[in-house]
Parts: sequence; structure tokens; C-alpha cells
Amino acid sequence: MTAQAKGQILPNGGVSAPDTGRVDGVDKTHPGPEQLEEVAAGMMIDPRGQRFSATLSAVVLAAVLVTGSAWLLAAQAVVFGVGAVLGLSYSPYGLIYRRLVRPRLGPPRDMEDAAAPRFAQGVGLVFAIVGVIGYATGLTPLGITAAALAFVAAFLNAAFGVCLGCEMYVLIHRIWPRHQRAATPEPDKEVAA
Repeated sequence: MTAQAKGQILPNGGVSAPDTGRVDGVDKTHPGPEQLEEVAAGMMIDPRGQRFSATLSAVVLAAVLVTGSAWLLAAQAVVFGVGAVLGLSYSPYGLIYRRLVRPRLGPPRDMEDAAAPRFAQGVGLVFAIVGVIGYATGLTPLGITAAALAFVAAFLNAAFGVCLGCEMYVLIHRIWPRHQRAATPEPDKEVAA
């Protein structure tokens, strides 16, 4: 796959959209301001940033398990929520990576689509909310279980590059494809009398 098909890193830290030609009457080979905003919003991401964010999440979630702090877990839930809604580039950990870490590493070899990692952030948000509810209502085992599951997922991503939420995203899209072909009606089988 060519660098143009994968996306290029722009001087401002964003990523150019892959060369896809015209889609819905819009020339994607010469992106205008609206297409650049989509790219800047996180269409393609640096996979190293995702692992960096997972490392920080694992550290915070480990601290939650040690302290039992609902407030710390709530703060992590906010991080997950921002990553899921606004995109990984705008999450607090993504901003730290983009401003402080990435300039020291140089450009990544490959970029990846942000859809699956954003979905994974949403899954992390659900587990964090369940954990906060557990800790806040006195159902500590529920809080511990939810935080532990989120920790395991973050640790697997940070240590081995295995994103469980991303794998869920892929599996869901295999089971329920976005563009299912509409059923075609059978021709009328009645015979004229």
C-alpha cells in the first residue's frame, strides 16, 4: 500500500486523508477545509499514541484498584469519554502524547483508522462508569470487578499491543456489516389464468 493510500503526516501534526478520489460528489484528492477538519478530528491516528494512552490508563486503573477511589476512576471515565466522543487526538492522554512524546519519536511508519480505538474508548467508558457506580453506592465488588476488567484491557494494549475493544469493533462489523444488501423480493410466482 502506498503512503498516499495510508495517509500522510502533515506539518501541523494532523494526517492527510487517504487518496480516495471523488466520494459523494466531493473531491477527496484535494481536501478542502471541511475534509481537513475531519482528518484533524482523528480519522487516522499514530498507533504508538494509542499504546501510550493505554499505558497511562493502566497506571491510573492500577491506582484505582489499590486505593478504591471512585473519584480517580471518575477522572479516568472522563478521559475515556473525551477519547470516545471527541477523538483520541483530543483526549488528555492524546494531547500529552502529541505535544510531548511524538515530537521526540519522529513520524510513525504507519497510521491506523481511529474508529476501532474510539470504540474501545467507549467500552472503557462503560466499564469505568459501572465501576464508579459500584464504588459510589457501596457495591465495592462491582467497582473492583469493573476497574479490574478495564485494567486488564488497558494492560494488554499497553504491554502487547492487543486492543480488546478494537477486536470487539472488528467482530461486530463482521457480524453486522454496515451496508447489508437489501433483500430482493421474489418475482410473482402466480400463473395467469
